[in-house]
Amino acid sequence: MNDSLLTFPRGGVHPPEAKSLTAHLAVETLPIPEEVEILLNQHFGAPCKPLVKKKDQVAEGDVIGGVEKGLGAAIHTSVTGTVKTIGASAHPIAVKAPSVVIQTDTGAAPREWPASDWKALPRDGLLGRVKNAGIVGIGGAGFPTHVKLSPPPDAKVDALVLNGAECEPYLTTDHRLMLEHPEKVVEGAKILLSILGIKDCRIGIEANKPDAIEAMKAACGEASSNGFNVTVSPLKVKYPQGSEKQLIQSITGRRVPGFGLPFDVGVIVQNVGTAKAIYDAVVLQKPLYEKIITVSGRGIARPANLSVRIGTRISDIVSFLGGTTSGLAKVVLGGPMMGFAVSTLDIPVTKTTSGVLFLTEDEIDARPYGQCIRCGWCLEACPMGLLPNEIGVYVEAGRAGDTSRFGVFECFECGCCAYTCPAKRPLVQFIRLAKMKAKK
Repeated sequence: MNDSLLTFPRGGVHPPEAKSLTAHLAVETLPIPEEVEILLNQHFGAPCKPLVKKKDQVAEGDVIGGVEKGLGAAIHTSVTGTVKTIGASAHPIAVKAPSVVIQTDTGAAPREWPASDWKALPRDGLLGRVKNAGIVGIGGAGFPTHVKLSPPPDAKVDALVLNGAECEPYLTTDHRLMLEHPEKVVEGAKILLSILGIKDCRIGIEANKPDAIEAMKAACGEASSNGFNVTVSPLKVKYPQGSEKQLIQSITGRRVPGFGLPFDVGVIVQNVGTAKAIYDAVVLQKPLYEKIITVSGRGIARPANLSVRIGTRISDIVSFLGGTTSGLAKVVLGGPMMGFAVSTLDIPVTKTTSGVLFLTEDEIDARPYGQCIRCGWCLEACPMGLLPNEIGVYVEAGRAGDTSRFGVFECFECGCCAYTCPAKRPLVQFIRLAKMKAKK
């Protein structure tokens, strides 16, 4: 490994990458499904309130959900058609969530989004377009982007970091985006810099994507003008390189304090996919209602990188790709380290869906877990320096509410502890339970 590559100093693991299944595959466009099921909580914060009613006619890009107060982001219809039902749908984390089902008008013409010059717009105008487009953090928890771009007045932000690490195994959406649309990602970075009123942006990309690094360097070279300084920072291949706090430390050397936020050390982080969505929102005035996802694993007949309309059900994706294989053992939304296993294919794609994995018995470890053997491997692997072993022991002892002393609320659930545990203990699940109990 090249010693000049940047990385974070503490913890981390090296799981099998499994990116070769899709890294070479150009993005395809999934045909628009006959109906879409659009969840109304696709962001950090309270769910949106439906702004339509049954039998309403809606056009592609129309607002169908809004937030009255508190954190949130508008939700738009991804198709032209008729509102079929307003109710509740399956959700990978919340189990059930409010939703709007829309029957597609298959004869409707696709909506056009002509480009316009954004450079004369004031900061408020740029930020307004981002807010109106309903953009959230595509690569993370779905935090509303317009809020993230409005740090407190006393925050001295001087650096923008774009996250192109894509350190999760299997996932290749950011890789393909940087290869196929590098100029739009960089233009999105320039818009972000203009909103923040700063000049410096660094794009972190893991070294296992050399073609993306070169494509982005070329785009940055053309864009670093008019006072902007946009550069690429190649990173060592180590999970979780793409975690916000680890990425900041890798690229800038600044360490975000416990319970702190990136703006506390003068940094704002955005995913490269979010930067592309900001380009669409500001230049095209196009809302966020479609995105690229990776569909991979040996349990799907044909792996692919797909551009899909938000609200598309996984079952429609499976049908398009030729079905599943006989060895399918588990379906995971997201990556294998931080994703969630699901028990049904009738779950819709949301703004934060990064991929859908169809894993066979050979790709998972279904052995039962045992008792903690006090090996300390999870302590070495934890990038936050926490005590996941103690959290697990306390949860099993019925004392989940006493785990804050071991840093349970600083954990971002990367899964390094569970991955490295020789006893196969479900440490991440223990930690999630501990958080829930401790909050109560």
